[in-house]
Amino acid sequence: MSDKPRPCWLNCFGPDDENFLNDKELLSIDAIEDSISPLDEQTAALRGIITRFEACYHEADKEAVYIIKSIAAGHCLEQSKERPPERRKALENTYRILSMWCENQNIKNMQLDVGGVPAEKLISFIGKADPLKIWQVQRIVDRIIQALDPNYTYHNLVLDLGDYGEPGLNSSGEYYKGNANFLEQTKKTIVHDTVDGHPSGVSLAYAIDLFMPCHWDFVGSLTTILKAIGNDLQPDKPFASCARNIKLSPLCNRLKTISNTLGVFWKEQKTNQNIDREILAALGEVTPPKRWLTASLDKTIRLQLSQPFEIELV
Repeated sequence: MSDKPRPCWLNCFGPDDENFLNDKELLSIDAIEDSISPLDEQTAALRGIITRFEACYHEADKEAVYIIKSIAAGHCLEQSKERPPERRKALENTYRILSMWCENQNIKNMQLDVGGVPAEKLISFIGKADPLKIWQVQRIVDRIIQALDPNYTYHNLVLDLGDYGEPGLNSSGEYYKGNANFLEQTKKTIVHDTVDGHPSGVSLAYAIDLFMPCHWDFVGSLTTILKAIGNDLQPDKPFASCARNIKLSPLCNRLKTISNTLGVFWKEQKTNQNIDREILAALGEVTPPKRWLTASLDKTIRLQLSQPFEIELV
């Protein structure tokens, strides 16, 4: 047995995380994989989309159902690569509002909103403009441009990690050598909030780097960042990004129901917890590949919703 998690678990464990060794259920799921290896092309592809699953995605419930339907079909079903219209509109409006403000800090009557929050209210969070604030808002604009144009490069302020916690390939902050003072002030600006109910903090630099376009709390994160730029460092609600404060996601209960349903299927046991009978019926008969795949998705959801967030972001 390897002392490293298998690559398929990288959305649950870092590449050098040994905690999985104490998880007997996870090891039993790995044993199911061994029993059906070598995997055929379709089964391997289905496990790949499970590895890309993230509970913090703003349509994580729909993504989980898509994966389940694909498992039932025995292959990855076609899926649109376009962003959902409402989220794309939010991104485009965020870009328009902030880029226009960067050009003219006295702009008014933009007639735009982000998730129902009017442009004027968002801009009011920034307060009186100065060169540092304009530079910080420009970094948010860069983040949004990358979301709208994958060919555009956003240069991290401080984050130097890969998608799953592995060491990054680039030295963070190098791009901003000409604005070292602005960068340092952004790093030292700390938002004071909580993580899973416990006092914590996140630097403004990390918050901007972790401002994810696909996150469930996009508008809340944007509000927190803009208020921090305006020197309001005590947000009304905790800053949520990636796995940080995932338990606050409104999708948690639905994801737990989906997980319960998958557990009934692959464990072939009844439960007193809420399940989705339509999903259960759609999965059909239990087969070794379906058992492994549903177990993998079930375990992934439960791990992502339960693991403590222990990364310091200050």
